[in-house]
Amino acid sequence: MNELQQLNESHGLLLVFVNVLLEQIGLPVPAYPTLIVTGALAMQSKPLLGAGVLVAMVACLIADGLWYWAGKRYGGVLLKSICKISLSQDTCIRQGLNVYDRVGPRAMLLSKFLPGAGALVTTVAGMNGTPIATFMRYSLAGSFIWAGSALLLGMLFTDAIIPLLSLLASYLPIAIAGVLTALGLFIGWKYWKRRHLMSRTSKVPRITVPELLALRDSVDAPVVIDVRPKFHTAVVEGIPGAVSISLEEPLEPWLAQLADVDMVFYCACPNELSAALLAQKLRAHGLTRGKALVGGLDAWREAHNESDTPGQTATA
Repeated sequence: MNELQQLNESHGLLLVFVNVLLEQIGLPVPAYPTLIVTGALAMQSKPLLGAGVLVAMVACLIADGLWYWAGKRYGGVLLKSICKISLSQDTCIRQGLNVYDRVGPRAMLLSKFLPGAGALVTTVAGMNGTPIATFMRYSLAGSFIWAGSALLLGMLFTDAIIPLLSLLASYLPIAIAGVLTALGLFIGWKYWKRRHLMSRTSKVPRITVPELLALRDSVDAPVVIDVRPKFHTAVVEGIPGAVSISLEEPLEPWLAQLADVDMVFYCACPNELSAALLAQKLRAHGLTRGKALVGGLDAWREAHNESDTPGQTATA
């Protein structure tokens, strides 16, 4: 244990900075346990506690600033890139946008406690054009709450953590195997949940963009329903004439209006999952004439851009 104490005193702050920065940038290297251990070891050197909080806050602010700038510049494209590395990528975008839609920049106060949510929320803050002063205020406050709570836990449970660290040092291979096994089980469980959800929503009928375009000017034109969160519909323009119904809002006011019409649902998520989920919810109320748009908003915009290309070339 003396070696751990010496290592913490000589390189502890650097380890905290690097670990926190890498985690907040998006790499799967959890920093919260490192902060807890730092809090326990720093009981022998109280100034390290305050320095540990400041170092963690600086690392968080750097990472948050990068995500904020990238969100402002690249918006929805970046959101999809973030969610591609998520174990729940089909619901990642929707959940991130819903959280910010409900509480605004205050979401940054607690987002760091959820894996991947910190990058997602700060990216949405950039997309939404949150003022830089407001962003920095909530980023620093959230970083202080997150890092301070971990260091405080380490201080409070130092008598239990120090013997545990000594035990783990004695049985390091077993401890590593246990951690890797737990991680493997968690990833397997998340993968099974995703496959189960995909299998369930695959039963919802689909419609392609060309098929929808062929129907829009006909007598049997369907009602197009935008399933994206309200915040996203305000920031990113959707299909013209679409009705906005998010997954989270009550369906009762819509049941009578949609009872005898064909519906096409679309979202901006992988595998048109949100669209299929809303179609399933309405199906449970007896409204079975709904289809999910294959490719969602991206497919619509791609088809629209392709149709505009000849005209743009001719003009040039």
